[in-house]
Parts: sequence; C-alpha cells; structure tokens
Amino acid sequence: MLADRLQDLGDVVVVAPDRERSAQSHAISLDRPLRVTEIRPSMFAVDGTPADCVYLGLLHLAPRRPDLVVSGINHGYNLGSDFFYSGTVAAAVEGAIRGFPAFAISMEVGPEDGFVAAAELAHALAHAIFAEGLPRKTLLNVNVPNHGPLRGYRWTRLGERVYRDQVEARTDLRGRRYFWIGGPALDAQDVAGSDSAAVRESIVSLTPLDLDLTSHGLLGSLPGWRLPGFEAILEEEAPGASS
Repeated sequence: MLADRLQDLGDVVVVAPDRERSAQSHAISLDRPLRVTEIRPSMFAVDGTPADCVYLGLLHLAPRRPDLVVSGINHGYNLGSDFFYSGTVAAAVEGAIRGFPAFAISMEVGPEDGFVAAAELAHALAHAIFAEGLPRKTLLNVNVPNHGPLRGYRWTRLGERVYRDQVEARTDLRGRRYFWIGGPALDAQDVAGSDSAAVRESIVSLTPLDLDLTSHGLLGSLPGWRLPGFEAILEEEAPGASS
C-alpha cells in the first residue's frame, strides 16, 4: 500500500526482506552472500535484513540516485527505545547515513484498514520533504495510531517505551534447553511531548532524529575526570606528556 500510494510522486523501487525481520536493528550481512529475487519490475525481495535491503537498493538495485528512502509501513509501533531495536527505523537510518532524505513509518497493531491512513500520511510527508528538504544526517520516525479516528499530528521527541524484562526457559522434545527472551510492553507513564504521549491521544507522532548520538553535555564535563592509573602509565612512557 505504501508503494502504491507513492507512485504519483516518482519512480518507486521496492527492496524488502523476504520474511519477517523484526528487531533486527542495524544488522548487515557481512558473513554470507545475499540472494535477491525480482518479484516484478522494480520490486525485489532480499534474504537479508532491512539495512541490507537499503544498502543494496541504494548502491545497486535502483537505476539512479534516489530522492527519498521510505521504510515501512511496519505493523506495530516503534516508539522511544524501540529505536535501538527496530529494523524499520534502521532501514531509514541506513539511508540517512548515506546522505539521503529518509523516514520510517510504523502503525499501531490493529485493523488493516488503518494502513490506508498511514499510507496517506506517508504520501503527504514525502511531498513535504520534497518541498522543504531535510538536513543531512537526519531522518524522521513516524508512528500512526490505529485505535480510532486520528486527531491530527504532532512533532515529538523520543519517549520511554518500557517492556517487561523476561527470560523464559523451556525444554525441547530431546531434553535440550532453549530460551525465549523479551516480554510485553508495560503501561508506563508517558513523558510530556513524547511520541508515546502523542499516540495515546490518537495523534500521529513525527519525531526528528539526528545521527549524532554524542552526549554534548557530558562531553563538556567529562574532561574533569581523572584516570590516575592510566595517566601514570603515560607519564612513564612519555615523561612530561599531558592530555
């Protein structure tokens, strides 16, 4: 639905994983070959991660330099700390790393007719990016509620997405242990102005993300730390040296 809705904006090339790849984060496949199947012209299935797909799409499969990278529509939110695990967001990050305008769009698990509104939003946002532009090395993370009528959209920041820490140990039919990790999302207090707070109010969340993860506040204070043992080694190796 996303590809179909964007068709009137330009030539759309679809490069997508050939199976479910949730929580792949930004993994790329450096230890094995990747297989690509052309489903039909300009639509490719890849036996790799979402980041693999964007890498291949941008550097090989697209006939020319794309104007925009769009990842999604993921059936499930990617809010707050989901950013660090999400293959959907990582695909957009891969585009941004390479200097392309990019956004990821995810929708709350719910009725499939919600994809219509999500695709319409993606179309409007793509049009806005073409008109306004995005700074290099940035991207947008979009989350669309799907539990009733939408009440607008809001520019937000990453909130807190809390899950139950859970490890479930089981035994297979041959007596060998195996584990399922990861629990369900918990009903946590939403931070004002966050993506989670917006979607709870049936408002689309639009979160601008910067690839610079440096803590600039700490960068200003950490030089006051002392590392006595290491500094002693430095003095022994180069008397009079300082940093």
